[in-house]
Amino acid sequence: MVKLRICLALLLPLLCMAAAQTKPATDPCAACHADMAKVLPKDHVAVAPGGLSQCVVCHKTGQTGAAEKNEFSTRLHLAHAGEKQQLECTTCHTYEAGKSFGLIGQEHSWGAPKDEDLVLMKQKMASWSGLAFTAGLHAKAGVDCAGCHGKDAPLADSTVESERCLSCHGPVEKLAAKTANKEFPKRNAHASHYGSDIACTTCHHAHEASVVMCADCHKLWKMNIPGAAN
Repeated sequence: MVKLRICLALLLPLLCMAAAQTKPATDPCAACHADMAKVLPKDHVAVAPGGLSQCVVCHKTGQTGAAEKNEFSTRLHLAHAGEKQQLECTTCHTYEAGKSFGLIGQEHSWGAPKDEDLVLMKQKMASWSGLAFTAGLHAKAGVDCAGCHGKDAPLADSTVESERCLSCHGPVEKLAAKTANKEFPKRNAHASHYGSDIACTTCHHAHEASVVMCADCHKLWKMNIPGAAN
């Protein structure tokens, strides 16, 4: 009996330590930033203890429209998933395959991605946070994933419809005027003979190099496009 008590006395601290290590943090910010004042802008208002739970009172984690930027989400992801620091998604996010994807300490879930979806999300995040291609241009402008993909986490078969693009960049007439070529009027990708049937994503690829489809036929035309390969 004495030996058993001694064993329990030795094992109990180790078990508690293991439990503490596996238990998810209720505030992912506090796990790394003991003093939040040190990481906030100098002109930021005083924040009560509570880390992320206090941040989301003012900085909403979801978006209501494509034209609405989310500087808070953009800055957080660029700081934690950019070139300088590449943390795992689950450092700040809760994830249960096929059931939920949210923020630690928050009840809200952005859809129910599966393991393969999460792998693809990490790959796409690399081009966004690496400021590459069209995705990187959006990151620089303060537009996060939800700005194009909506509130739910994008899945492997997700697409971005032209209407979503045009809610920020449209209407088409505005784009046609912007890309008008005075010297060669017909050399205008947004006023082509295809009309409005062609999808924006035919040329504008968010997470890989964008291309000018016109050049497939018009070999001599020299037309630039944002997000092209370097």
